[in-house]
Amino acid sequence: MAKSRKSGADILLDITARLPWWLGVVLALLSYLLLHAMAAKPPAAPTQSGQVAGFAIAAMVQALARIGQYLLPFFFLLGAAVSAYQRRQAAQLHDAAASRADGVAQMSWQEFEALVGEYFRRQGYTVVEQGGSGPDGGVDVLLQKGSDRYLVQCKHWRALRVGVQPVRELYGVMAAKRVAGGFLVTSGGFTDEARRFAQGREVQLVNGQALMEGLRSQTGAMAERVEPVLQAPAVVAVPDCPLCGAPMALSQARTGPMAGHRFWGCSTFAQTKCRGTRELA
Repeated sequence: MAKSRKSGADILLDITARLPWWLGVVLALLSYLLLHAMAAKPPAAPTQSGQVAGFAIAAMVQALARIGQYLLPFFFLLGAAVSAYQRRQAAQLHDAAASRADGVAQMSWQEFEALVGEYFRRQGYTVVEQGGSGPDGGVDVLLQKGSDRYLVQCKHWRALRVGVQPVRELYGVMAAKRVAGGFLVTSGGFTDEARRFAQGREVQLVNGQALMEGLRSQTGAMAERVEPVLQAPAVVAVPDCPLCGAPMALSQARTGPMAGHRFWGCSTFAQTKCRGTRELA
């Protein structure tokens, strides 16, 4: 089925919602002042036959300005309201994750992406764009600090280790877009191969432990205020996939007769659809 095209109003609202809320308010004010001035200035009456066409165009522009002086600011203000709401939701996710024992474990990938955006925003970055196409779709967050831009890829796989392939992909996108650097953020960890590939390159790997420490540092949450949670030990032996040989990731069935059952699944499933599994001892 073909995707329905967005209207101009939908596109304008979507763009404004991705901007800081205060910028949407500024755009609403500026657009009203400009269009109001255009609407209040009547076009000069034609004195010659050759000026009729110009008069008709000027009259049409004035008519559009009369409507636009209210319509355009309305969409800018609506987008600013959406932006403010999303920022508030992200702040609540941030503070909740910092104070919970399970951290980000129960979040959806959309919530995890919003959380990561807030995490970098509190480090002084401007979140220019946010909204990946899926849990593993493209660049999720575009950051800016000064004149430099940075790409962020989120991997909320509930996996212990992320392999080298996502790091290579992010590095390739960085080169294509000519940005200053990139971040790969996961709720789990990284393989040794992934860490070796990132060394010497402008790719920073942020694992789940570093992310939680950063969240709690930003909120001032004390470690003793967070209840302990049962987690897989850092020295746990991660098995290899019996089908493709890739490192496996800890997963949990969400539906069906095995709902809630934990098992080892292939960490490359999102890319290769490999369905290799092992029982969790």
